[in-house]
Amino acid sequence: MAVTEHTLVALVEDKPGVLERVSSMFRRRAFNISSLAVGHSEQANLSRMTFVVKGDDDTVEQVTKQLYKLIDVVRVSDLSKEEIISREMALVKVRTTVQSRSEVIQIVDIFRANIVDVAADSLIIEVTGDEDKIDSLMELLKPYGLREVMRTGRVAMPRGSPGAQAAGNGRKRGADVPAHDE
Repeated sequence: MAVTEHTLVALVEDKPGVLERVSSMFRRRAFNISSLAVGHSEQANLSRMTFVVKGDDDTVEQVTKQLYKLIDVVRVSDLSKEEIISREMALVKVRTTVQSRSEVIQIVDIFRANIVDVAADSLIIEVTGDEDKIDSLMELLKPYGLREVMRTGRVAMPRGSPGAQAAGNGRKRGADVPAHDE
């Protein structure tokens, strides 16, 4: 089977130690996480974790099964075969001089990014988009001198209405977790 990138989203209980338990499971099973983003969900006391994992379908199935063994995991969805919207955010500190600043600003404008800090010798740029957009912007900024880069990792959700996606995507554990429209 082909090794590809898979986007998994887990709905987990929002309490101390959950991230550590999930990441330990990945470590123990020798699964590599390419990207991880965690944040509160629309449901009280639940958070959403987005993982990007490289592997074949069997590997992803094993990851999903292992996640379900963790008591804090409520639902896991593999979005790899779904139509999704995915984004990443990055803060990029780039070296500038009086001569290069206007060139850097033009590049930032082309990518619809924002300048969020200006110093005498640098700019901090905030950019949001897919991984390719962020990679392309950084490639164009490299000649000026990248001083620091911080990326969030991928966040993703399926396109369309929540009810249509929830019916065929992911499994739910326990009847105590309401669907989006309940």
